[in-house]
Amino acid sequence: MQRKIRIKDIAEMAGVSPGTVDRILHNRGNVSEPARKAVEEVLKKVNYKPNIHISGMSLKRKYKVVITTPGVTEGEYWESIHFGIQHALEEYENIRIQCLVHTYNEFDVYSCREVYDQILQIDADGVIIGLTFKEETLRLTRKLEEKDIPYIFVDSTMENTSPLAFFSSDHYQCGYLMAKLITSIIPKDSDIGVSYAMRIGDEGANTSTLRQDGFNNYLIEKNKTNKIQSIPYSTMEPEKNDTWVRDLFHGNHNIGGVVFFNSRGGLLADCFARNGITNIPLIGVDLTVSNVKALKNGYIDFLIGQEPEHQGFLAMKTLIEYLVYRRPVKVQNYVQLDILTKEIIDYYNHFNYLT
Repeated sequence: MQRKIRIKDIAEMAGVSPGTVDRILHNRGNVSEPARKAVEEVLKKVNYKPNIHISGMSLKRKYKVVITTPGVTEGEYWESIHFGIQHALEEYENIRIQCLVHTYNEFDVYSCREVYDQILQIDADGVIIGLTFKEETLRLTRKLEEKDIPYIFVDSTMENTSPLAFFSSDHYQCGYLMAKLITSIIPKDSDIGVSYAMRIGDEGANTSTLRQDGFNNYLIEKNKTNKIQSIPYSTMEPEKNDTWVRDLFHGNHNIGGVVFFNSRGGLLADCFARNGITNIPLIGVDLTVSNVKALKNGYIDFLIGQEPEHQGFLAMKTLIEYLVYRRPVKVQNYVQLDILTKEIIDYYNHFNYLT
């Protein structure tokens, strides 16, 4: 009969202390990246399995999981994240999970702050976070770490935090790609319109900031001299959008193309359609209902998909398996970026979280 692999054995094989192995298995932090990689390689080599008796007891428990993201609207980006989470819950229906969903207004930092304060009053076993505002999220995660509550990021991650894992596209590379695409299809000396969301509170969205950094760095690295024109838009006061667009385009005829760094590009496309603005290439992110409609109608030229269903599915799956089976977790998990056009959108199966 094969001898059961002990933590002590794994430590000796990886060249680390048993305490280090225990921290990695239970994701308690304070472990160097070389030590983590060495232990994970040994775990794979010996096909390490958690204690079956612990798992059996864990199956009888009821777990309380908090999910906090921007508000869920039909046909929009965050609905897809929640679809993926729900499918993971269905796959693990034999495990008793109580889900508490707390959403906030992604355009209002004070709404986010209020919701996060509510979450900190909950005795949760784990938290899934779809972050928008960095400072508010940093405050939340520090409190969760003090309480030893594991958390997982979806859609993006951020520095100075210690998530159990994150599932996200690389937003810097997304912005870099958007700059490459737009500069390849517009006249060399034309201006580029950059659409940004108006938000309450002096704090921008984390994903948009990262994409903006990638976008700007591409222009610098490739010695592009295109002038940037800002195009604001508001979801809370949409009547202002047409005025802003008309004022900009009627006074500036050198804008060759426009990019938007979040999932609301369909709003801008609709605004263009209402104001007779044509032949202006648009590039944006996410396969929302409005974005896909604008893509098919020719108002958006390229959409970059980032598998939100897959992100949500894997985030919940990982959290469940960690809580119940204490399985080792890979912290960094980037999903693929897909470039979609109207010619191929009908053939694109983006609901691929089960593959």
